Amino acid sequence: MSLWTSLEPASATVDPGGSTRVRLRLRNTGDVVDEYRFEPVGPVAPWTRVEPPSLRLFPGTTGTVELIFAPPRTPDAVAGPNPYAVRITPTEHPEATTVPEGNLTITPFTEVRAELVPPTVKGRFRGRPRLAVDNLGNTRLTASVSGSDNGDQLSYDLYPSNVQIEPGRAAFVRTTLKPRQIIWFGSKEQRPYTLNVLRSGVDPLAVEGTYVQRGFLPRWLATFLGVFVALAITFVMLWIAYKPAVASGATEKTVEAGATLAPSPSASSSAPLPPAPTNTSAPPPADTGATAGAGGGGGGQATATAKPKADTAATAVNRLAASDPSGRHVCYRAFVDGKGWQIPVCDGTVAGTVGQARSIKALNVAVYGVQGSAGTAMVHDDQSTNGQGKWLPEWTAIKADGKDNYIGSTKKDAPYLVTFTWNIGSGQACNVVKVRDQDWHDQSCNNARPDLNTAGSFDNSRWIEAIKLTV
Repeated sequence: MSLWTSLEPASATVDPGGSTRVRLRLRNTGDVVDEYRFEPVGPVAPWTRVEPPSLRLFPGTTGTVELIFAPPRTPDAVAGPNPYAVRITPTEHPEATTVPEGNLTITPFTEVRAELVPPTVKGRFRGRPRLAVDNLGNTRLTASVSGSDNGDQLSYDLYPSNVQIEPGRAAFVRTTLKPRQIIWFGSKEQRPYTLNVLRSGVDPLAVEGTYVQRGFLPRWLATFLGVFVALAITFVMLWIAYKPAVASGATEKTVEAGATLAPSPSASSSAPLPPAPTNTSAPPPADTGATAGAGGGGGGQATATAKPKADTAATAVNRLAASDPSGRHVCYRAFVDGKGWQIPVCDGTVAGTVGQARSIKALNVAVYGVQGSAGTAMVHDDQSTNGQGKWLPEWTAIKADGKDNYIGSTKKDAPYLVTFTWNIGSGQACNVVKVRDQDWHDQSCNNARPDLNTAGSFDNSRWIEAIKLTV
């Protein structure tokens, strides 16, 4: 070998869209003048440039070239360590090729784009747009999707409501919009709505759309039916008022004809008329069903409206499991003081609030692929003498995969959670917790039961504000 090489440094870091330089030193250890050509090889070769591309050295002399790495800010620049190499080919001895190797670490970045297809949908009872979520970053994206509108005029059915997207790929969320009230007659109405792409630690990405709700029957048909009904009522009233007495006239003529044709018997020999029939049957019973239906409301008909079924942690984890049946997942939602139940989130997404001085009073947890879960909690104790909260009387039963587990209480005077403890049947249970007046704690993980995973502080005056769970 007639060449000595050295990379300075051998490992480097670069941000996508930026650049960094590595110095390559080489010495001609042979006894003839030689010229060396440089060619980047490996996964990062398309983003690597060597300056100068060739170098001529006398025997015993040393030269330097620079390797310039400039990965683009695209999903192709995969985050993490990437090996690279430079092939050095001597002109005089091309068979004596040297390939020094190094390592280039590309930093991660996140970029998400979402679009409604189509942005405007029309329908009488429902609309079915699709939300396209593109991961333009260089790391895997995990997000959940929720819907909202002013006035709570629409309900939202999202499938899947949680997505995991590889770099450079896209996912489609099928959305069904249903108006809470049907427009039976009249013109169409526009109902703006927003779909939010929620990610851990960042503001939601809002995508706005419009649902145009049409009337069940057009206005002209309602007018026509109204006029028709009015004319029908008028005709019936006139018929009742001016109906000719046909039956009574015929009776009078018949009696008169009988008197003329029949012989006139004496008054004493005529038989008496039979007595008028008496209605001895009982009156028909009252319609108890109608009476019961009309009672209590001032004569109006009673109606019952069923509440929409709440979206719990179990419904969220089962939707996620349907798209990833071989995976391990945990979904959860928090009952926040002053806000109530939040929408469920999954796999490390934040549940609760940060910086709002609101405590979590209860948690709803459901798992998949980990052989069930169980949990308990330490809650605030007004009678505490040691500065700590008190544990709930007992653990919850072990809930199977896909089933809801509730820890804590949603009552108005219920104490807040000081510490949350849970376990699972296989693998590891992990948490990251935010406690009042403290920064986010480091991630804490524990093995499957009988090991326990504990989140929070035992301080009776500090409540859990927010939490992230993974399995």
